[in-house]
Amino acid sequence: MLLGCIGDDFTGSSDLANTLSKQGMRVTQFSGVPTTGAAPSVEAGVVALKSRSIPAKEAVAQSLQALEWLKAQGCTQFLFKYCSTFDSTPEGNIGPVAEALAEALDARKVVVCPAFPGAGRTIYQGHLFVHDRLLNESGMEHHPLNPMTDADIGRWLARQTAMPIGHVRFPEVRSGAAAIAEALAHADAKGARLIVVDALSDADLMEIGTALDGATLLTGGSGIAMGLPANFRRQGLLSGEGSTWQGVEGTCVVLSGSCSTATRGQVGRHRDAGLPALEITAEDAVSGRLDPQAIAGWAMAQAGRPLVFSSADPAQVRAAQEAYGREKVAAAIEHAFADIARALVAAGIGRLVVAGGETSGAVVEGLGLTALEIGPEIAPGAPALRSTPPGGRPVALALKSGNFGGPDFFAEADAILRGN
Repeated sequence: MLLGCIGDDFTGSSDLANTLSKQGMRVTQFSGVPTTGAAPSVEAGVVALKSRSIPAKEAVAQSLQALEWLKAQGCTQFLFKYCSTFDSTPEGNIGPVAEALAEALDARKVVVCPAFPGAGRTIYQGHLFVHDRLLNESGMEHHPLNPMTDADIGRWLARQTAMPIGHVRFPEVRSGAAAIAEALAHADAKGARLIVVDALSDADLMEIGTALDGATLLTGGSGIAMGLPANFRRQGLLSGEGSTWQGVEGTCVVLSGSCSTATRGQVGRHRDAGLPALEITAEDAVSGRLDPQAIAGWAMAQAGRPLVFSSADPAQVRAAQEAYGREKVAAAIEHAFADIARALVAAGIGRLVVAGGETSGAVVEGLGLTALEIGPEIAPGAPALRSTPPGGRPVALALKSGNFGGPDFFAEADAILRGN
């Protein structure tokens, strides 16, 4: 294994795996830290954790455990992947994890670049934009778990870590890989350890990737990985063999636990089309009134592509959090979707589309999936996946971060997971 990646959630990890696969690496995504070694053919391993919204100390411990496993697989470069909207709180978890990994690897000039232009995330003057809006004006300021109230990445990061922070400006990025490498060295000489790097396009990310040839550690969204495979290819280290993909027939069910603007639009499009939909409320989940077997039975009996969702608007989410507590509501909904997913797999489902990073993590963990095959891209940041639950039959999955995908993502995902 050449490149070792640590993702702080499951959808982001599949996004990263998709990016590396498209650039020609043989990739396997692992659910949690594996207990056995990886196959010799794996060139990039992505360890998907569920560490974005847990206490910072736990996130650091899990990330260091993943690092040790990846080191044991022979990796020479490491990437800490987080969301392209830098989802975190003033306490973490991005800063504490990045700091711990840098210390463990004795790494300097550690790039911080959540840019993902394909999904509208860009960095200019150290500020993160979502399309034409600053991050804190994009709707992310209302995120139920990690409200982002400051678009200045260096300033937000400085609240999470004591490591000195630097910045590589856009003119230096646009000047190409050599200028980027020189700017990183200059920031390092001034004492910066974590260095925010501007990026407005995929071409910028490719140049940044070239500049990071030989870097021990880098951090960012999936876009920061775009230029890395070419470095290994120039050294003759890649096999050049592409991945294969086979769709799965059978019933498709959509599970949506995301409250993001994009996902609520996708839920609305589904319902406007007259397709079957069943809403789960926070009250139902917290009270324990939900019957996963009955919900799975309802879904399997529907014609078309049934949707089970809890994608409420921000006001409803806040009301539920105030009534029951933020962590209790989140945990109850995640457990509910994991139980429903298990019931669906037991009933013989063929395809599962999951919206929301926390929901996706709960579903993958609930199904006991340990490794996922990377398939074709459904939308930027969302590839098709295939795995086999213990004792079950293969299932094709789409794990979608909340804000990713267009209005018809559910239908598009279903078609690709089927193999069309």
